[in-house]
Amino acid sequence: MDYQVELVARAFFEAEHEDFSWDGEAELVREEFRQYARNAISLLDEDIGVLLLALHRATAQEHPERPRAAA
Repeated sequence: MDYQVELVARAFFEAEHEDFSWDGEAELVREEFRQYARNAISLLDEDIGVLLLALHRATAQEHPERPRAAA
């Protein structure tokens, strides 16, 4: 799975559903948010790097137990 898409999709999901877990959500719902993420990445084009860096840092701060991967 494309790490960038997954990172943006998870951020969108968590912004909309603060009380639910991404990992516990149905695959159909996660795929819907992945499509939103693909669209956002496509629209942002070259500027996506700034967003991905910010999301990566925020995720690392919120979930220090998660293994880190390069954006």
